[in-house]
This record gives sequence, C-alpha cells and structure tokens, in this order.
Amino acid sequence: MNTATTEKIELSVIIPVTEQRYDPVSALYHEYKRVIESTGKNFEIIYVLDGDYPEVLKELNQLQETNSITIITLAKWFGETTALNAGFAQATGDTFLTLPAYQQIEVDEIPAIIKSLENCDMVLANRSPRGDSIINRMQARLFNFLLRFSTDLQINDAGCSVRAFTRKIVENVQLYGDLHRFFPVIAHQQGYRIIETNVAQAKQDKHRRIYSPGLYVRRLLDLLTIFFLVKFTKKPLRFFGLVGTTLFASGLFITLFLVAQRLFFDMALGDRPALILSSLLVVLGVQIIAIGLIGEIIIFTHAKKLKEYKIDKIIHSPATPAIS
Repeated sequence: MNTATTEKIELSVIIPVTEQRYDPVSALYHEYKRVIESTGKNFEIIYVLDGDYPEVLKELNQLQETNSITIITLAKWFGETTALNAGFAQATGDTFLTLPAYQQIEVDEIPAIIKSLENCDMVLANRSPRGDSIINRMQARLFNFLLRFSTDLQINDAGCSVRAFTRKIVENVQLYGDLHRFFPVIAHQQGYRIIETNVAQAKQDKHRRIYSPGLYVRRLLDLLTIFFLVKFTKKPLRFFGLVGTTLFASGLFITLFLVAQRLFFDMALGDRPALILSSLLVVLGVQIIAIGLIGEIIIFTHAKKLKEYKIDKIIHSPATPAIS
C-alpha cells in the first residue's frame, strides 16, 4: 500500500543499519516492501543509520526518489538500542515491526508474524529449525538457556531481531545502553503478553559467526544487568543483602573460630593472615548491606513515581436500571 497517502499509518517498520552487517539495501528493501504490502496495511518504512554509512545512504537516497522512505542518520555510532529509540521517536503507526538490515528469516514469514500480534502485545520470531554451524547453535542455546534461567520468560531465540509489537510497549518500556536484545524480557516484566512464533531461517543467515572474546564478556555482563533489573530493581536489599549477609556471616564465622582457637587452644592470632581476611569480610559485608539499605531508601522515596504494573483492562458494571 502506498504510504504517501494521507491515511493513518497502521504499521511502522524500523530497520536499523549498524556495524554488525547489512545486505545490499535496494534488493532487501524491495523484498521487505513486497511482503509488507501483502498485509494490506498502510505502512511506513524508517531506516536508521547508526553512524556513517555513505554507500547505504546513497542507495537509500536513490530509493527515496521513487519510494516513501524515512531516513534517520545518527551523528556517530551509538549502538543498536539508540538507533531503535530514534526510529521509535519518529514512527507514527499503532503497530511496530523491527527488521534487520540483513536477511535473518525468510521474508514471506513476516505477514504471519504481524497477524499473530492480534492475540498478544509482542511477537518474537524464532528461527526453527536452525541451519547454522554447530558452533553457532551451541552458542545460541547457551545464551538462551542463561536468559531463561535468569528471567521467567521462555525465549528460544533472543538473537533474532524480527519483532512485532504495539505502540503501548514503546510508550511504557524504556531501552538504554545495549539492552535491545532484552526488550521482550523488560516488556514481559511489566506485564505485557509476549509470544514466539516459529519461522524459517533465511539461507543467507546460515553461516558460521565467530565473535571476539570481548563480545562474549559483554554479553555475560548484559545478562547480569538484565538479571538484576528483572529481579531486584525495586527490591535492591534482597540482592545486596544476600551477598552482604553471606560475606558478613563467613567473616564472622572465621573470626569466632580464630578467637576460639586463641582462648581454648592457646594459638596466637597476631601472625595469622586469616584474621585479616575475616575482618575484611565482616567489613565488606556490612558495607554491601548498607548499599542495599540506601537503595531501599531511594526506592521508597521515589515509590510514587515508579509504576510497577500495567492495567490490562477495566471492566465496569453495567448501569443499574432506574426503579420506577
């Protein structure tokens, strides 16, 4: 459907171009456009260039001469999360669809993903069966297992960028840093209904991907971040208290053991490094517990500004008929 009309935009398609990788722009754009038009929805396509991509920008400018495309260029590299946020801010549709700048799933699966949104708030594409190398499949399974273990949302393909969701999620779920991969987890935490649908993996996506060791470290740190955000954001003392109490109890036990040795077995304390270690554990435990208490005070102070829930619907009783 021609998006240049004055009709209300129903679907906003956001395609971030990042340093990860991108396919030839023109060919992929026409593939995306073909299947999105088949849905019958009035749509807009927004490209967000995360940094300087002169070749991509040149192709998009050429496409823009005969197609309705919005192009957003960021001044420098900020990351995919920022690119998505920039796209969200410019989008006008009631429904959002994020697509990668490279073919990740068979494009003919996209209409089914959009249709599945009728029964939930967000639909995630799950590439199944996976045709990657065994190394990539093992990496993906381990990452998804850790994510399921850290949260209560059962995701099988968190690495897939194809997602459809409603505007209310964009308006209420805040993304920052490098948390775009965990967008569904944060939305689920706020009470939105998330489902996965199996789709065919694109042939172009079935290749071996080897990443630098630093990337794996960043992914583990991201998992730790999302674990803390989901479990302890509004209850920081539970996290810091558990860690602090464990350290404090360990230090106290070692200290009491050393004191008992000194009192009952006449063993000297001055030349024993264990005494210093136990004292440090006690002090560290107290400090970590104090951090948790400070966090609780901050949460309590701002409790009125923090929204912990999402109302799904409000059903009013029918009007009581007047008694004549």
